[in-house]
Amino acid sequence: MELNEYFKQNKPIKVYLQIDMKYKVLNFLIILTSMFGYLEWSGNNHIFLYEAEAEILSKLFINPISVFHPLTILPIIGQLFLLITLFQKKPNKIIYLIGISGLGLLLGFMFIVGLLTLNFKIIASTVPFISMSIYTIMYHKKENQQR
Repeated sequence: MELNEYFKQNKPIKVYLQIDMKYKVLNFLIILTSMFGYLEWSGNNHIFLYEAEAEILSKLFINPISVFHPLTILPIIGQLFLLITLFQKKPNKIIYLIGISGLGLLLGFMFIVGLLTLNFKIIASTVPFISMSIYTIMYHKKENQQR
């Protein structure tokens, strides 16, 4: 069998591998965009989510009770679920949806707060995550319909 014929016969496998890799890249971009959420509150206080997450993870081992709150635990669990999909051979649909939902609770809430307070920095910091999440869900839905 010629090499050219071999690739013609095995083309669907190659296409599925490319699709699965795109799922992983999209999930990675969701994790990355979630890190740059920005919060501001009274007294000239502000923090990016990657800074807050580092602080939460450091307190988790010192005083675990102080970090148990739905708006801290659910996004971290969501990130862990999305991180798991990066190491799966074929990313699991339910796991990535749970991951997006966990992160989406916090960043969606931040987006609403930004709209209510008309804080452009908060709105601008959440839009990349929201748009990437919507694109990823639509991409998964389209690919599943084509399969």
